[in-house]
Order: sequence, then C-alpha cells, then structure tokens
Amino acid sequence: MNRLFVGIELPASCKEVLSGLDPHLPGLRWIPEEQLHLTLSFIGEVEGLAEGRLREALGEVRVPAFFLPLRGVGVYNSRERPSVVWVGVGKGHPNLFALHRRVQDAVLHAGLEADLKPFHPHVTIGRGRGISRQTLQPFLRRNAETEFGLAHVTGFQLYSSILAAGGAKHRVELRQQFE
Repeated sequence: MNRLFVGIELPASCKEVLSGLDPHLPGLRWIPEEQLHLTLSFIGEVEGLAEGRLREALGEVRVPAFFLPLRGVGVYNSRERPSVVWVGVGKGHPNLFALHRRVQDAVLHAGLEADLKPFHPHVTIGRGRGISRQTLQPFLRRNAETEFGLAHVTGFQLYSSILAAGGAKHRVELRQQFE
C-alpha cells in the first residue's frame, strides 16, 4: 500500500526562491526545496489494484497549460500557534480549479474516496512546532504581498509519501503532461 496524493511540482527557480525565504526561527521547520509542491488532492493509503485504476483515470485528466502566480505568505491555525506557513497563489487560475475538479473526478472514477475538504490552493513552506504567531509576525508582514514568481503548469504528478521523523519524504510515482 502506498500513501498517495496528487500535486503540482514547482519549477526549480520557484523552489529556490521559496527555500531562500527561511527566516531560521526556533520552532519552525522549513520544508526542504525538493519537497515543495502544491497539493491538488490527498488520497491516503491505496492498495495495488486501486492504484492501477487511479493511474489509468489520472492519465485521462487534461486542462490547458496555465501560469500560476506564487505570492504572499500566510499561516494556518493562526490563533496563537501556527502549524503551517504557506505561500499563496493569488486568486489562482480558472484552469487550476478545473484541474482540481478533474483530479477529484478521476479519484472517484478509480473507486477511491475524494478529498472533500474545501480547496484552498497553497504551497506549504514551513511547519510550526510551538512557534508563536507573534514571533512569525515580522516575517508575515514583510512577505504578505511579495511576488515569488510564476509557475508554468503543464501537468501534474502522483506522489507517494513516506512519513519520517524529520517530515514526509515524497516520491513522484506518475507524471501527467497536458501537452
């Protein structure tokens, strides 16, 4: 069984910029450059036959290529102790939302459960462990409206994820190009 999710791999130039944002604050673990991505759908544990059906269904997913702006930073669980620091995608792009819908349909078509949480596209760049919002505030203010580049999205990936003490390790299992 593999722990799977579908995401968009970022260009190396964008990953480098996002990696360089690390404010090196105690209680904040920065995501390694090679792990940066935008999650379209978390699927979870999938056995072999279902994974084969999923790969087949994802192979049919297409949308026109698009550009995705990476801009601004924010946090989740922001009351006192943020758990996630993220980079946003502005208002996104209509094709991003179409891609998300088609991926969800492919997951359902494969006989798996789709991720039904509302889709809030972002790139997770850090994980908080006991860091206060007050400590993060200068970093958040400084980067609230910063433009971090454009990602030219011409496909998506099926990833497997292995949980480890230092954070999950992701491996590309399938690359699907639109063009």
